[in-house]
Amino acid sequence: MVFASDRGSTPRTSTNAKPAAQRCGRFSVLVHFTKRSKRVIHFSKMTGAGNDFVVVDNRELVIQDPERFAKTVCDRRYGIGGDGVLLVERSTKADFTMKYYNADGSCGGMCGNGGRCIAQFAKSIGIVEENKLAFEALGHVYSGTIDHDIVSLRMKDPSATSLGEKIDVDGMIITVNFVDTGSPHCVILEQENPSLLRPDFSTAEIFHLGRKLRYHQRYAPDGANINFVQLIDTTSIKIRTYERGVEDETLACGTGSIASAVVAAMLKKCASPVKVHTRSNEILTISFLTREKEISEVTLKGTAQLVFQGSIDFK
Repeated sequence: MVFASDRGSTPRTSTNAKPAAQRCGRFSVLVHFTKRSKRVIHFSKMTGAGNDFVVVDNRELVIQDPERFAKTVCDRRYGIGGDGVLLVERSTKADFTMKYYNADGSCGGMCGNGGRCIAQFAKSIGIVEENKLAFEALGHVYSGTIDHDIVSLRMKDPSATSLGEKIDVDGMIITVNFVDTGSPHCVILEQENPSLLRPDFSTAEIFHLGRKLRYHQRYAPDGANINFVQLIDTTSIKIRTYERGVEDETLACGTGSIASAVVAAMLKKCASPVKVHTRSNEILTISFLTREKEISEVTLKGTAQLVFQGSIDFK
C-alpha cells in the first residue's frame, strides 16, 4: 500500500501490480493488488479531536483477525497509522455494534472519541439516515446526535471512583484519583502535585511517568490510562493523556476527558459543562448532572471528521 499526496509525488510501482487510486480531500490513496492478494478491505481514516482511527464496515465480517489487523494498520511507519481500529458490526439492540481495538491489538474498552467517529461513519455509509443514532459497545447502548462535524454522545455514568489516594512511584509520593468512565482512568491534578510537571505543564515530559503509572500495581492487572490535568478556571481544564494500548501520549482522549472533568467536579474545582483543552488544541465539552456525590447523564461533545478513505490488501 502506498500513500501519495496531491502535490505531484510519484510512488514507485512494481511491473506486476495493478494500481488503483482514490482521491479524497488532500490525499490520494494508491493501493497495489498483486497476484497474492486475498482480501481487499475498504477503510476510512477518521479523527476525533486528534484521536485518529482506522474505521471499517465489518457487518459482513471481512476482518476475521481484528487483533492482527489493528496491529498492522495502526503502525504509523508501515501501515495506515492510528490510535486504534473501529469496526462496525451488526446489533440486535441498536443501529449497529462498535468494536474497538487499540493500536497494539488489545481490546480497548470503550473509546469516547472513537464512538463519536464511528457514529459519523455510520451515517456516511447509510446505516442511519437521521441525525440521531444508537450503537452497542461492550453490552451497553450509547446514544448520539450529529450536527455536521460535531458529534455528541451520551456516555455511561462514571463508577468505581476513588479520590485523593497516595501512591509511591520510585520513592515519589503522588496524589492520584481514579474513575471508570467505560475505561479505567487515573487522574492526576497539577494543583495536588505542584512539583510533578516541571518546568511547564504543556512541555513537561510525561511519557516515562505515564508508563510507570499505567503499569503500577495499584491498577494491575489491566492497567489504567493516565491523565495529567491542569485547572484553568471553574469551567475549563487542560489535559494530557498517556493511553494504554497505544502506550504513548495521544492528542486527545474522550473517556479520559470525561474522567478528568468528573474528578475536577467531585473535588469542587469545576462545574458542568467543562471545556477540556486537549493536546491537539481542540476542545471537548463534557456535560453532566451532579446530585450530592453522584454524577450522571454524562455527554461528550466535539468534532469527528473524515481524513481520507482507501483500501488495503490484507492477508
